[in-house]
Amino acid sequence: MSHRSDAVHLPWGQMSRQGLGNQGVHTQPMEMMLHLKQAIEKHMGQLATRHQQQDLVPEEERPYQAPGEQEALLGNLMYQLVSLLQSGATGGPGFQLSCPSLDVKGDAGGGQRQWAQSSRQPAQPGYQLNDPEATFVSQHLSSRGIDISASYQASFQDYNMYQRDKYHEEQNTLGFINLGLSENKLCLDLMTERLSQSDMNVLEDVLLQYPDWSGQPFLRKEVAQFLTCYCKVPAQLDPENVVVLNGCSSVFSTLAMVLCDPGEAFLTPTPFYGGFVFSSSLYSKIELIPVHLDSESTDANPCPFQLTVDKLERALLEATLAGKKVRGLILINPQNPLGDVYSRDLLEECLKFAKRYNLHVIVDEIYMLSVFDESITFHSVLSMESLPDPNRTHVIWGTSKDFGISGFRFGVLYTHNKEVVSAVSSFGYLHGISGIAQYKLCRLLQNQEWIDTVYLPTYRARLQKAHRYITKKLKALGIPFLNRGSGLYIWINLQVYLDPCTFEEELLLHHRFLDNKLMLSRGKTYTCKEPGWFRIVFAEKPLLLKQAMHRFYQVLEEQKQCLRVKQLESAQRE
Repeated sequence: MSHRSDAVHLPWGQMSRQGLGNQGVHTQPMEMMLHLKQAIEKHMGQLATRHQQQDLVPEEERPYQAPGEQEALLGNLMYQLVSLLQSGATGGPGFQLSCPSLDVKGDAGGGQRQWAQSSRQPAQPGYQLNDPEATFVSQHLSSRGIDISASYQASFQDYNMYQRDKYHEEQNTLGFINLGLSENKLCLDLMTERLSQSDMNVLEDVLLQYPDWSGQPFLRKEVAQFLTCYCKVPAQLDPENVVVLNGCSSVFSTLAMVLCDPGEAFLTPTPFYGGFVFSSSLYSKIELIPVHLDSESTDANPCPFQLTVDKLERALLEATLAGKKVRGLILINPQNPLGDVYSRDLLEECLKFAKRYNLHVIVDEIYMLSVFDESITFHSVLSMESLPDPNRTHVIWGTSKDFGISGFRFGVLYTHNKEVVSAVSSFGYLHGISGIAQYKLCRLLQNQEWIDTVYLPTYRARLQKAHRYITKKLKALGIPFLNRGSGLYIWINLQVYLDPCTFEEELLLHHRFLDNKLMLSRGKTYTCKEPGWFRIVFAEKPLLLKQAMHRFYQVLEEQKQCLRVKQLESAQRE
C-alpha cells in the first residue's frame, strides 16, 4: 500500500476553483465527495499499476505489502461524508471546514475550541467536529492522543504547508510568503551580529549539564533586573519569582494546568491570540470563554473593540449561570491582534474586578517593547505601586517578538505566588532551555547599553517604516484598519469582499490567499464574532513585504471579479 506521504491531497485552491464557493450549505459534503472521488481514483490507479508490476515478478519474490492503510483512508473519508449527511438530515451541528492560520509563539492559532477529523495526512485538510467524541478510531493512539493529533492538524496545517514551501528570493520565488505568522524579521542583521560576538561564545561545564528546572540562577537574576528596568517597576524584582521555560506558550499552558482543573475556564476578551486555544487544551483541557468586543463605535464605546469591566462582568455572570467555573482572566497587553495598549486605569480596573471574584489574572506582555508610536506609553502591571491581588497576578514575557529570536524558545513567568512558582518550575523538567541558550540570553539582556542605543532605536524606526508602508497600501485600496501603533501586525476589515458576509465566505477568501501563496490570519482563528476581519503582519524585510502586498492586491482583484460574476448570476436568476 502507499505510504502516508502519497495519500490523497486536494489543495484548497483547487477546491475553490471548482466552483464550491457558490454551493452554500452544500460546500462541505461537496468537498468531501471530491476528496473521496480523488482518493478512489488514485487507489484504483495504484492497484492497476501494482498488478502490472507484479505480473512481471515471480510470486515468491514479490515484496510484502502492508494491508489496510489506503483502505483505512477511504473508509475514513466515507465515514466523514455519511456522518455529515446524517447530521444535516437531523439538524445537527455536523462538520465545519477549517483551515486556521497560526501565530506561533509556540505559535498556533485556533478560534473556538475545535476538534478536527482527518486521516492524519500532514497537508490534508481537516474537518472539524463540535463533538470531540466523534473522531475516527485509531489502531495506535489513545482517545486523548487522537484528540491532540486532530487538534494539532487543524491548528497547524497552514503553518506546516508554509514550512515545506517557503518563499526565498533566489531559490523559491514562488513559495509561500507568510504574513499570518507573528514573527519579527526586521532586525535579524543586528541580532545575528550581536549573537556572534565573542562574549556569547562560552562553554562551561555547568552549561552542558542539567540546569535548575526553573532556569539557570544567572539568567533568572538577569531577567529580574531586565524586567525591573523596562517594566519601570518601583522596586527590584525578585529572581526567585522568575520561572524560565521554552517559550511563552509553554508558560501559558503550564499556568493553565496548575491554576485550573479540567473543564474550568478563563475569561478572554476577543478577538484574541488563537494559540491560547491549542495551548489551553493540550495539557489542562480548560475552556476559554470569549468576552466579545464590538467593532462598531457607540457613545458608550467610542473606540472599536474596546474592553470595559462591564463586559467582563456580563461575561462572568453568563458563564456562572451556565454552570461554568471561571478561575481567571487572560489579558494581552499590547493586545494581539488589535494592537491596543491598555491604559494604567483600565489595567487597574480589570485587576480589581478579578480580585472581587477571586480570579487569577494572566497578563501576556510579550509585545511590551514593540510600541513604536511615541505618543503611546506602555504600562506593565509590574509597574503598579501595589497590585490588588499579587498572589493571583501572573505576568508572561519573552524575547520572540521584541527581539525577533523566536527560535531561541524563551518564555518567562513572573509571579509573587511561591506556590505557582514551584508548580510551574516542575515543568522545566519537560520544557527547559539548553544551558548554552540560557547563557546567550543572559548576555543579551545584560547589555542594556546596546539595547538602548543600538537595538531599540533601530527596531522601532524599522517598525514605523514598515507600518507606514503597509497602511499607505491599505488606504490606497480603501481597506479599513485599526491604527494602534504597537505590535508586529495590523487588524484589517475585508468585509466588503465577502458576499454574503459569513465565516464560510471568510474561509473561501482565506483559501484564495493561499492559492496565491500568501498567508494571512483570518478573524475566526481569533474568535472574532464578526466575519471578514484579518490580521496582517508587517514586520518583514522591505522587498518581501512589497512582494507580499503585490500578491495581496492580486487576490483582492480576483475576489472582486468573482463577486461581480456572482452578483450578475444572481440578478439573472431574479
